Amino acid sequence: MDPARRLGPAQIGVLTQLVVATVLLGGIYALISVGLTLIFGIMRVVNFAHGEFLMLGMYLAFWAFVAFTADPYFVVVVAIPLFFVVGLVVYGLVMRGVIHASHNVQIFTTVGLSTVLQNVALVAWSGDFRYVRPWHLSTVLRAGSTIFNLTQVVASLIAVALTLTLVAFMKWTHAGRVMRATAQDRDAATLMGIDTDRVYRLTFAIGIAAVGAAGVLVAPLYSVYPTAGLQFVLLSYVVVVLGGLGDMLGAMIGSLIVAAVEVAGSYLFGAAWKEIFYFILFILVLGFRPAGLFGQRGAGTLGV
Repeated sequence: MDPARRLGPAQIGVLTQLVVATVLLGGIYALISVGLTLIFGIMRVVNFAHGEFLMLGMYLAFWAFVAFTADPYFVVVVAIPLFFVVGLVVYGLVMRGVIHASHNVQIFTTVGLSTVLQNVALVAWSGDFRYVRPWHLSTVLRAGSTIFNLTQVVASLIAVALTLTLVAFMKWTHAGRVMRATAQDRDAATLMGIDTDRVYRLTFAIGIAAVGAAGVLVAPLYSVYPTAGLQFVLLSYVVVVLGGLGDMLGAMIGSLIVAAVEVAGSYLFGAAWKEIFYFILFILVLGFRPAGLFGQRGAGTLGV
C-alpha cells in the first residue's frame, strides 16, 4: 500500500507543517552560521563573539523600530554596510594582532570580546527583555492545511537570498577566488602576491555583516536582551561542524538538518528538549565523522 494512503488528512497536514517550519527555520539558521563558517574557513579562527554581533543586530532592529517605527526588514539594508564597517574596525583593533597567534590566544581573545560586548550591552540597555512587534508579526498565511507566519516567511526568504548571494560572491567573483585561494594555501597565496591581511580583513567584515543582518531578521521572532546571542552561537557551532568546517554549502545543508531535528524534537517531546537532540547529533558527528557530514578529512579548501 502507498504510504501516503495510510496517512490521514490530519497526519499529512502535520507533516507538511513540520516540513515548512523546517525550511523556514533552516533558511534563517543558514545566514547565522555562514558568517562563522566563512571566518573559520579562511582565517582558521573560531569566533566565539559571533553571537554577540547577532545580538547587536537585534538591538539595532529594536532601537530603529522604537525610534523611527522602521520595519526590521528595511533596516537590513542599513545593517549590512554598518556591520561591514564594524567588522573592519574590530579586525583592525582586535583580530589582526592574534591572526597568526596560537589557537589558545585566539580563543581567549574572542571569548574576551564576547564578554565585553555582552557587558557593554548590559550597561547600555539593561538586562530587560525587549520586543520588536511590526505589523506583519500577527499576519498568518494559509496554504491548504498549512499555517505559517508572514514575518518568519519574509525573514527566511531574505536570509536565503543573502546566503546565496554570499555563496555566488565566493564562487564567481575575483575577490571570492582570492579568498578561496588564501583558504586553500596561505603561504602559496602570499608567494603569488596576494595580500593575505587584506583578505582576512575582508573576510571578517563580510562574516560580521552576515551575522549582523541575521540579527536584524530574527529580532521580531525572539526576545532581545544582552545574552540573546548565546543560544544562536551554540547552534551555529553545531551547524558548522555538521556541514564540515569551512564548507559554506555544507553549512546550508547542516542548517536544514539542525532545523529538522529542532522542529521534530519540539513537536514530539516539547520545546524544552529541542537543544538536547541536536547536541546529541553534534556529539555523534564529532565522534564518528570529525570532518563533518560533508567535509573531507584533511581538506584545506573552502567548500563553495
